[in-house]
Amino acid sequence: MLFTSIEFFVFLPIVFALYWLLRRQLRWQNLLVVAASYLFYGWWDWRFLLLIAFTSACSYASGLLIGSNRWHKTALLGNIILNLAILGLFKYYDFFAVELANLLGCSGDSVMLHLILPVGISFYTFQALSYSIDVYRGKLEPTRDVVAFFAYVSFFPQLVAGPIERATNLLPQFHRQRQFDYAMAVDGIRQMLWGFFKKVVVADNCAVYVDEIWGDIASQSSVNLIVAAALFSIQIYCDFSGYSDIAIGCAKLFGIRLMRNFNVPYFSRDIAEFWRRWHISLTTWFRDYVYIPLGGSRVAKWKVVRNTFIIFLVSGLWHGANWTFILWGAFHALLFLPLILMGKNRKYTDIVAADRWLPSIKELGQMLLTFVLAALGWILFRSQSIGEAIDFYTSLFTGGLSGANLPMRTIVFVAIMLLVEWLQRKREHGLDMSGVRSGVIRYVFYVCVLAFIFVFGVFNETFIYFQF
Repeated sequence: MLFTSIEFFVFLPIVFALYWLLRRQLRWQNLLVVAASYLFYGWWDWRFLLLIAFTSACSYASGLLIGSNRWHKTALLGNIILNLAILGLFKYYDFFAVELANLLGCSGDSVMLHLILPVGISFYTFQALSYSIDVYRGKLEPTRDVVAFFAYVSFFPQLVAGPIERATNLLPQFHRQRQFDYAMAVDGIRQMLWGFFKKVVVADNCAVYVDEIWGDIASQSSVNLIVAAALFSIQIYCDFSGYSDIAIGCAKLFGIRLMRNFNVPYFSRDIAEFWRRWHISLTTWFRDYVYIPLGGSRVAKWKVVRNTFIIFLVSGLWHGANWTFILWGAFHALLFLPLILMGKNRKYTDIVAADRWLPSIKELGQMLLTFVLAALGWILFRSQSIGEAIDFYTSLFTGGLSGANLPMRTIVFVAIMLLVEWLQRKREHGLDMSGVRSGVIRYVFYVCVLAFIFVFGVFNETFIYFQF
């Protein structure tokens, strides 16, 4: 079930009403969460439910075994291996089997399983793994409440595309009684509204132009390709951060707080700051469960470089079984390298122009450069093959300047989004109007956003990150 579907707009108010009718009965409330989440997830294919239930059961059992202190290391390693094996089978088997077959001179088709990739498997697998690891590290007591645990793994707002929650944050919220918070729910609706604007008005309008240009690279002018690369950078940001805003806002309706997943990444002054602000739940997951155990930055410089390359290559592979994703990860690792060697990878940890309306000329140049570098990487990410990416990069410089066809209306939508996010860069989301005293101004703004959604929205019922 998609957030932009009619089914979701019927599903959400029904679940919301039943949920708060059960507010005095925590276990029944959590059971409703599990049932609603399984309905939400099974809407695509009921067979996927068997997989998420198996993952949840194994991770729940591993937590109990780890907590018993008898088989704690075996239980942890067993759960990690089992979950990664399932993820590898569905997501990576065909890719690596075909590559190996081609290397041995065999037919790739003969070794492929052609398994359907379950929606969101990378997200809920990592979420389940974080529980086992945190219990093993002593950060969390193993839960005996199986219903609360299943609710934690399957909570429908963030089930299929994150944020990838930690058990230390989300699971305790299912252990305690939740009271309806009107202000929190209203803010959740605002955040959902902003998420829908970014998704259906900005991202999906960008997608129309980007798909057209990418479908015929050879005949496009350099101008069209540059605009397409820039708009895809905006598309993937608004598609994914828009989904995250909807998910986080939806969770607030149920009295649940999820972690922030994006923090205006295109206002970053270098690539290190960009990665602290982009897909925060994934980057911090890799930091805490892979980078730091490898030694993090408290080791020799060459090991820091090694750890950084490992993180980015694994992150690229996490996004999909394709050499383009691996090269995309390597590209960002190379961008990171000078910052690490000069000790400047944590130079910018504050918000840009925090006490000013406008950035300085230097800051503006830094943000533009960071955006251009990210956009060059997104070309690899968007391409179906390395050959297609090479064609795009080549045509950027050889396509000429004639035949430009600019989507001016879409560019206006992008400009509006960037302006709002710039003005709201110190707040949680674009429609956080708590600093605006005039109720008239606030509601006029809300009505305008709604009008944009209904008049200019493209409801194509797709999310880019569902494939990951």
